[in-house]
Amino acid sequence: MIQAPASNKANTIPNITARRLHRWLKLGLDYALTLPTLLLIAPLLLTLAALIKLDSPGPVLYRRRVVGRRGREFDAYKFRTMYVDGNDRLIANRDQWMEVLSGDIDADPRLTRVGRFLRRYGLDELPRLFNVLNRTMSLVGPRMMTRAELLKFGHRVEGYCSVLPGMTGLWQVSGHSRQIDERVELETQYIQNWSIWMDVQILIQSVVVAFTVQA
Repeated sequence: MIQAPASNKANTIPNITARRLHRWLKLGLDYALTLPTLLLIAPLLLTLAALIKLDSPGPVLYRRRVVGRRGREFDAYKFRTMYVDGNDRLIANRDQWMEVLSGDIDADPRLTRVGRFLRRYGLDELPRLFNVLNRTMSLVGPRMMTRAELLKFGHRVEGYCSVLPGMTGLWQVSGHSRQIDERVELETQYIQNWSIWMDVQILIQSVVVAFTVQA
């Protein structure tokens, strides 16, 4: 008599239980790190907000509409780094377009003085800690994407909407490859093999990468 169906059902129970445990641990890790971090850097956030306001007219925060878990759209927060009329400034400097496309932030006429500083040290993304608190994001996960960007990935990022996008992730600590196929491979690898221990490793690597770049 074939016992495979009963055996398969029994084998899935530990996997489901482990998955749920890891999700609860991920929630605890997000809050355990985010809450004290926000309290610690509150003076820095207020200082940066004041500098942005003094540097150029416009809102302090920029809200980017992106896709989250279960395909729901939400506003991802970041400090505003560009002039309100940034696109007009770029159009007026066509010779700098190629430099901007190559990732040279110093050549981007859209960026404010404070914005260049924020971008260089990754400080513009600090407000996304509030996204972690309201559970639209996690500390670790796939890089957030707009609806248009998600369509470009097609079926290759299976399960992208099954997890929360992250402030950092496997793609970020692996060199920020500009090749879309490499990014898809890394994002898919994270989604399929995710565990709380993987998140911990990525967080540690993110800190190391951040200090290495700033050094």
